Amino acid sequence: MGPAVIDPRAVGWVLGQFFAALAVAMLVPLGYAGVIGSGDTAALWPAVLWTSFAAAVLLLLSRARPARDLRQREGILLVVLVWVGACLFAALPFYFSPYFASFTDAFFESVSGFTTTGATVLPDVEVLSRGIQFWRCFSHWLGGMGIVLLGVAILPLIGQGGMHLYRAEFSGARSERLTPRIVESAKALWKIYLALTIAGFVALRLAGMDSFEALCHAFSALGTGGFSTRTASIAAYESPLIEYIIIVLMLLGGASFILHYRLWIERRAVHVFTDYEFLSYLAVIAAASAIIAAVLVWHDGFSLEPGYRAALFQVVSIVTTTGFITQDYATWYPFCQLLLLALMFIGGCTGSTAGGLKVARVGLLAQVVDREFRRMAEPQGVFTIRLGGQAIPEITIQSLLNLVYLAWLVNFIACLLLAAAGVDVLTAISAVAACMFNVGPGLGAVGPIENYGALPALAKWVLAGCMIAGRLEFYTLLVVLTSSFWRR
Repeated sequence: MGPAVIDPRAVGWVLGQFFAALAVAMLVPLGYAGVIGSGDTAALWPAVLWTSFAAAVLLLLSRARPARDLRQREGILLVVLVWVGACLFAALPFYFSPYFASFTDAFFESVSGFTTTGATVLPDVEVLSRGIQFWRCFSHWLGGMGIVLLGVAILPLIGQGGMHLYRAEFSGARSERLTPRIVESAKALWKIYLALTIAGFVALRLAGMDSFEALCHAFSALGTGGFSTRTASIAAYESPLIEYIIIVLMLLGGASFILHYRLWIERRAVHVFTDYEFLSYLAVIAAASAIIAAVLVWHDGFSLEPGYRAALFQVVSIVTTTGFITQDYATWYPFCQLLLLALMFIGGCTGSTAGGLKVARVGLLAQVVDREFRRMAEPQGVFTIRLGGQAIPEITIQSLLNLVYLAWLVNFIACLLLAAAGVDVLTAISAVAACMFNVGPGLGAVGPIENYGALPALAKWVLAGCMIAGRLEFYTLLVVLTSSFWRR
């Protein structure tokens, strides 16, 4: 008999540290609620206490930090447990408040916050107290860069095993060490993230938002979430300047933070403006915005600048999987709606806070299809797939095809489950796509001016699972459910 696949003490020790960090994070909205004299303390205090209790129990049962680093399987399991556990405990402030009808609704809102999906069960956001509003948007900010990446930055105790957490959480073609030590890499990314958030807050404050709303929207925009302090989202402000600032913040959040590091820390701008994925990301946005703007001007009677701004805002919001809205795009010409639905699948750049398949992967898929066409025409030819001038190994291509298959499989099963729960076909398809790729609003009964509150409880739990699976890019969550993962 070999050693156990998973050491419960090692997992419990690190998981307890993460829950302790989450309890500390909850003190931020609690402190804010106390300063402004809000009654939210009655909902936030119990949540802090229960989260702290769970952390203490795990640490006591683990007794002491294990002498060795994490194994790869333990790192993968920890990522799943951290995300699921964090969403469960983060739902407690919502559940203890008077605004959510059930724990199902509270959990759905929590998962939507931490996965930066932005789907909500609330028909009226303005009724929320400011402490709960703050926690909703703050969860976007924490989940945007990743709870696990935050933990790696503040918990050096993980040691070299932190790389397994880092890769499982910050997955994609651009997952790489920025510095020799993984903790320093995580800290560098969080410093950039914090600096951009402060810049976004200042810009929105100067554009006319009050301090509270500017901070909440900076959290949501950089985290590519979508929760707003207004039911009508960004449309409520009726300010072109605010819309353009939000567009810039969403674009920055949807770009790879590896590129942010190269630009702001290493001062190598050439890496940004020659990066294949980033240029493709901008090209997709520019082309889709131009097409939709032309339709809006020609068919829906928009003036030139408002039509272009509406198209650009909604395209950026969908591609970066943020989910802010300035227009009810469910009333747009069907061609525009279908194009926006397709953009949900593409998503932002790898290594960003955005969801979706990611631009680089979509580009690789196109090249894989093109290679098969060339092979049919030239059976004896040898064709190499390249991305940004670099040859892509076959194992990477195989992993990409597996990922697409998993995404399709999860999508199909989730749609069947929603249909079995009585959800209509259009709503089921768009809701699953919007949640899998962390977009938020969909079409049908979950359109941009609607919410997820009327869906059956089963549908909400299925969609919550889709959000977590999509945020972890399917592999990390689904591999834990396989028997091979638990074999010695």
